[in-house]
Amino acid sequence: MVSLTGITSSYSVPQLRRQDQATPAPADSKPGKSDAASSRQPDPRLQQLQQRDRDVRAHEQAHLAASGGLATGGAQFTYQRGSDGKEYAIGGEVNIDTSPGKTPEETIRRAQTIRAAALAPADPSSQDRAVAADAEAMEAKARTELTQQTLSGAQSNTPNGNGNKIQQAYADTGKSSRPTIDTRA
Repeated sequence: MVSLTGITSSYSVPQLRRQDQATPAPADSKPGKSDAASSRQPDPRLQQLQQRDRDVRAHEQAHLAASGGLATGGAQFTYQRGSDGKEYAIGGEVNIDTSPGKTPEETIRRAQTIRAAALAPADPSSQDRAVAADAEAMEAKARTELTQQTLSGAQSNTPNGNGNKIQQAYADTGKSSRPTIDTRA
C-alpha cells in the first residue's frame, strides 16, 4: 500500500521583500519634487510576484482538473504580501486521496488517475514526480495481484489433486467418469 498525503507543489522562490531604504534621487532631480516618470515604472519585484502567482495557480488548477474526483478539497496556497499590499500565491498544494481501491482493477484505475494528476502541470515539481512514482508502484502491485487472481482462477478450471472437473461432473450425473468418443464410421 502506498501512503501519501497528497500532491504538493512547493517552490523555492526567494522571498521578495519591499525595499525599506529610500533610493537615492537622480542627480538631475530637484529636492521636494517627485519624479512622475519613475513613479510610473513598474516594480520588477512586484511583476515577478504577480507572475509567480499566475504560475502557481495554473499549476494547482492542472492538478485539480486531472484529479478525476480524487482531490480531497480545493487548492491551498502559501501567500506573500507584495509592495502594493496585496497577497500573492507563491506556493500551493492539492491533496489527493491515494488510498487503494477495493479491487486490483479499481486500484489500477485510481493509480493511473493519481499519476495523471501528479504530472498534469507543464512543470511538475520533484514532489509531483515522487507522487507519480508512488502511483506507478501502486499500479504495479495491483497488476501483480490481478495476475495472481487470474492464475488462481484458471487453476481452479484445470486438473487438480481431486481429478478433472469434467470427469467429476460426469461422475455427479451418474454417467461414466470418462467420456468416450465413438470413432466407428
